[in-house]
Amino acid sequence: MLFPILLIIHVLICIALVIVVLMQSAKGEGLAGAFGGGGGVTGAVFGGRGAASFLSRATTILAVLFMVSCLTLSLLSSGRSTAGVASESVVTEAAQRDMAAQQQQAAQQQAMPQEGEGTTPEDIFNTPAATEATPDSQ
Repeated sequence: MLFPILLIIHVLICIALVIVVLMQSAKGEGLAGAFGGGGGVTGAVFGGRGAASFLSRATTILAVLFMVSCLTLSLLSSGRSTAGVASESVVTEAAQRDMAAQQQQAAQQQAMPQEGEGTTPEDIFNTPAATEATPDSQ
């Protein structure tokens, strides 16, 4: 609930910062000249030199608030989880499933005896004794 409120405040700070920067008079008088320059509306509200000092102070304050709100939003958004969005790609999940299936098959094959590994009574009698020496061969 805090994140959307801070986001709205951040957008308002951005809009105010743009307006204040545009109102400052540059060498060509800028947007402040459109409001009457030094003697018109801005001169009546802020005084002769007061408009420049007020707008520069407002710019500094809004710039600091902008930086603080950016840092705050970035810290808050780093901990936010995106609900409904997969954390991994579909390809990664499929590869993990395939690897798990291969590991399970390998474990089952190791548990089952292979051909020729099992010893039955028929195998014992049918194997030639190649290493035994018989008395006839001596």
